[in-house]
Amino acid sequence: MSSSAPARQQPRGRRLERRPLLVITGMSGAGRFTAMRAFEDLGYEAVDNLPLSLLRDLVRPSLQKPVRPLAVGVDVRARDFGVEQLLVEIDLLAARGDLAMEMLFFDCDTETLRRRFTETRRRHPFVRGRSVTDGIEHEREVLVPVRDRADRVIDTTEMAPADLKRLLDADYGLDRVAGLEVFVTSFAYREGLPREADLVFDVRFLRNPHYDDELRPLNGLDARVGAFIEQDPEYAAFMTNLRALLEPLLPRFRIEGKSYLTIAVGCTGGCHRSVFVSEQLRSWLAGKDVRCAISHRDIRHHDD
Repeated sequence: MSSSAPARQQPRGRRLERRPLLVITGMSGAGRFTAMRAFEDLGYEAVDNLPLSLLRDLVRPSLQKPVRPLAVGVDVRARDFGVEQLLVEIDLLAARGDLAMEMLFFDCDTETLRRRFTETRRRHPFVRGRSVTDGIEHEREVLVPVRDRADRVIDTTEMAPADLKRLLDADYGLDRVAGLEVFVTSFAYREGLPREADLVFDVRFLRNPHYDDELRPLNGLDARVGAFIEQDPEYAAFMTNLRALLEPLLPRFRIEGKSYLTIAVGCTGGCHRSVFVSEQLRSWLAGKDVRCAISHRDIRHHDD
């Protein structure tokens, strides 16, 4: 399944007296159901497939304290769904002083959505005599005003369910530690850039272990591959400059209120140079007491 930058992101800090309310919608098959389960696991009161006519009743002011944060899933398949009605309801909720409301729109590219519906044999709600692709494009056109109104757009095209859950936990977890969490991922340029990346670094200029017969079957987690890359005369200067670039940026991201930063490191095949540099970057961040997670998206490809 990748996350785009927020379309119109509200500050993450929430006043305690205001009930957090997340309205979850988006393209069918783009991850809304996975997100709803994730929010339930995070401790939110999660209500999915709610008819719009019941939305205001669900978030009626309550005298009961404390009230649980609420995540509401709105699906185009709901019997009374309408774009104009949804936007009216969202604006009314956003104006309420007792709610800290944010609307999340889950998106995904057409080909990935088509593949998901084909593989799972689910029926797309907008097919109705059309092909699956035509149904997806029709839904996308219908939902343009909703996407434009969303406070945040999350693109799940290259995001696995576990990655989506980690992202939501980092940004919306109720017990999360304040501050910045960094996610480092290696990738193969031939497979495309990670859509969720905030910063991208290209290490294809480093010596390539692919051309060493003994190292080709290995990957950047192997010490022999790492030693080979470290022998490149440009490697040490590159890492010094990379750390010098990132060190002043991290506190600025924290000041901005950013809670989740994705750094992507790419090489040709995604299993040698990018993996090793990503691991070195993760070690350096950990030494700076930065909360950091790592993933190697294309390490399965042994053809760097």
